Amino acid sequence: MSEFDPFDDNENGTALAAPPPPVTSSALALQSREVAEIQVKYMMAQRFPRDEKKCLDRIVNAFSRTRLAELAQYEYAKGGNTITGGSIHAAQAIAQLWGNIEFGFKEMSRGTGSDGVPYSEVQAYAHDLESRTHRPVTFIVRHWRDTKKGGYRLRDERDIYELTANMAQRRTRGCIFAVIPQDIIDTALEQADITLRTKADTSPEALSKMLDAFAPFGVTKAHIETLTQRRLEAMTPAQMVRLKRIYQSLRDEVSSPRDWFDMGDPETPEASDVPDRVQAARDAIKGKRSPPPAAPPLDPMSFEKFAASIKNAIDKEAAAEILDASRGLLTPEEADDLAGLYHITWVEE
Repeated sequence: MSEFDPFDDNENGTALAAPPPPVTSSALALQSREVAEIQVKYMMAQRFPRDEKKCLDRIVNAFSRTRLAELAQYEYAKGGNTITGGSIHAAQAIAQLWGNIEFGFKEMSRGTGSDGVPYSEVQAYAHDLESRTHRPVTFIVRHWRDTKKGGYRLRDERDIYELTANMAQRRTRGCIFAVIPQDIIDTALEQADITLRTKADTSPEALSKMLDAFAPFGVTKAHIETLTQRRLEAMTPAQMVRLKRIYQSLRDEVSSPRDWFDMGDPETPEASDVPDRVQAARDAIKGKRSPPPAAPPLDPMSFEKFAASIKNAIDKEAAAEILDASRGLLTPEEADDLAGLYHITWVEE
């Protein structure tokens, strides 16, 4: 036949499927290059295998550093029990020091769900190139952000990437822990515990810094004292360690403040107004929602409090989150001053 006839050789008279698209030479070249790269990685892993004893020593030494130990674990409540586990920071550090492991995530495709909301199909993975253990996890991320007042569709590519990366990090952590021996993970987390209990700082400066770190979540000194059942000045190193895990859990969005602290009646302004205004401000800065209505100055969210939180933030990322949370809650002049303080403290240092 000279051309394709969709009804030829079809007794039912229904149209046949169109022929598959041809495979181009560039696609074949790309596939060949990917196969060659994978083969080289496996070959190098076999040629230079890890020395498990030296790798474990490096992991223990790394988790003896206070900064990594602080980020190593999260904690959350489930079914009346307290559950702790290694964070994505711990997983990445262990994988890098264990060696011959490749991990990450990639967006496979995009589509639109039955509800009209677009979504991304994402795959998180971890490969132990030496033992040839492979752990992939494929999942769907809707381009949608939920808030206490409802939700809205994400349209900005940066927002979509940040949401996808946040969801993928948790799956990547699970993939990494699935390919690394459990005793190696346990040893690393035990060393992190020892480091924190040995070097936990309960000085007035450290306590003040901790309060500033919790402030963007609406957690106050009274909330912390209720949880620990003692005055802040009498905080023990073990309790300081627990609070750092809770903070890491809140920051990674593994849990919410209400999972740990008595935040009061959600209908009362004292308990809900500040978190709602912070979320509204974060949404407003991305142009998705209107800025929050003007409200009387709130002491936990005053300019001085935001400034102190930025100065005492645990890292640049946390300081940036505090700066974003201040949008719409301060006057334009105060917002400009706060942005200048952030750049001087964390960008231009």
